[in-house]
Amino acid sequence: MPKPSSRISGIVPSGKNGWEIHFAAMTRKQAGGRVIMLSVGDHDFDTPEGTVEACVEAVRGGHHHYTQLPGLPRLRAALAALSQECTGTETSPDEIMVTIGGQGALYAAFQAVLDPGAHAVIVSPYYATYPGTVRAAGGRYTEIETHAENNFEPSLSEIEAALEADTRAILINSPNNPTGAVYSRETIERIAEFCRERDLWLLSDEVYWTIRSEKEHISPRALPGMKERTLVINSLSKSHGMTGWRVGWLTGPAGMITVMTNLNLVATYGLPDFTSHAAIAAAENGFGLREIAELYTRRREAFLDAIRGMNGVIVRGSEGGMYVMLDIRAIEEDCEKFAWDFLNEEDVAVLPGASFGNAARGHIRISMCQDEETLREAAKRLQRFIAARLDKTGQTAAAG
Repeated sequence: MPKPSSRISGIVPSGKNGWEIHFAAMTRKQAGGRVIMLSVGDHDFDTPEGTVEACVEAVRGGHHHYTQLPGLPRLRAALAALSQECTGTETSPDEIMVTIGGQGALYAAFQAVLDPGAHAVIVSPYYATYPGTVRAAGGRYTEIETHAENNFEPSLSEIEAALEADTRAILINSPNNPTGAVYSRETIERIAEFCRERDLWLLSDEVYWTIRSEKEHISPRALPGMKERTLVINSLSKSHGMTGWRVGWLTGPAGMITVMTNLNLVATYGLPDFTSHAAIAAAENGFGLREIAELYTRRREAFLDAIRGMNGVIVRGSEGGMYVMLDIRAIEEDCEKFAWDFLNEEDVAVLPGASFGNAARGHIRISMCQDEETLREAAKRLQRFIAARLDKTGQTAAAG
C-alpha cells in the first residue's frame, strides 16, 4: 500500500506500555478468571436512569438528525451553566463548543493553538493521550516531571525553564489523572502569570473537577486576565456517569470558539441528536452528579483506610479524581514488573505509573471503579503480595 503520512504514523510511537496489562487482565476476566480490575477509569455502574430515559424518549421522538456544529443551543446553555460552576467565572453559551468526549475537546484545543513544529509544555504525570494529541497537531512538547515527594505538585521553576521562544501553550490537569493531585492556588496563579507574561494559551483539563476531597478546585479561567487565554477541557463522562456516551465540551473565548467550530465541520459534523438530548437532561438536572462525587470520596477513603500502615507503600497525591497513586519504589523500582507480578500472583490489575510519564515511575495507579468491598479485598491481596516480596527480600539479604 502507499505510505501513510508521517503525522498519523507518529501519533503513538511503537513500543510497549502498561496498557498491555489492562488488556491481558480483561482477557483473563472474560475467560472466567476472578480478576479484580483496578486498571481503568470506567465506572462500574450504569448511566443514571434519568439520562437513559431522556435518550430513549429522544430516539422515539424523532431526534435522529444533524445538529448545529458547536452543539444544540440548549445543550450549550446547560454546559455553560456547568462551566460557570466549575471555573467560578461567568460563562455564556457562545463560549462553549460541544465535542466527542473530553478527548475531542483536548484534540480540538491543540489543533487550535499549535502550528506544525510549535512547542507546548505538558506537566507529567499526564493522561496517556496527551503526547499523541500534541503530535497529531504536528507540535512538539517538553514534559515537566512533578515529584512524588511534593505530592506531584508542579515545579514552577522547571515549567518556566522549559518555555521556549515558540512555546504556544501549557497543559495542566487538576484534579489530576493519574495521581489524584489537586494543584494549589499558588501553583495555578504562577502558571497563569507565565501565560500572561509570554502571551501563551493555558489548556486546563478539569474533567475531574467534581470528584475531589475537601481541597479547593482552582480553575485558571477565573484568574485576572486569563478568561481570554484559557481553554478548559471538560466532559460528562466522569461527573455524570456517561463514559460511553462521548459528550465533552470546550470552554474558551467566544471568538476562539467560533473559529474552532470549523474543526467540527471537517472532523465530526457535530454530536448525535438523541445523545445531545440525553446530555441536556443530565446537565440540566444534575443526574448522578452529587451521588457519583460522594461515591468516589467514600471509595477513596475506604481504600486508603485499608492500606494505612502498609509496609513499603507511600500514598502520593490522591486528593481527587477516581484514582489512588502508590509509591512502591521501596519494594520494586520497576513498576511495570510489579504490576505484571501482582496480576499473575494475586489476580489484581493495576496500571504502572510509567504509563503516564516518567514522573510516575516506581508507582502504581489504583482505579476506584469498584465497590468498597472489592477495594478492601484488593488491599488485602496487595498487602499479602508485598509482605511476600519483603519477606523474600529479607531472606535474600540475610543469606548474602
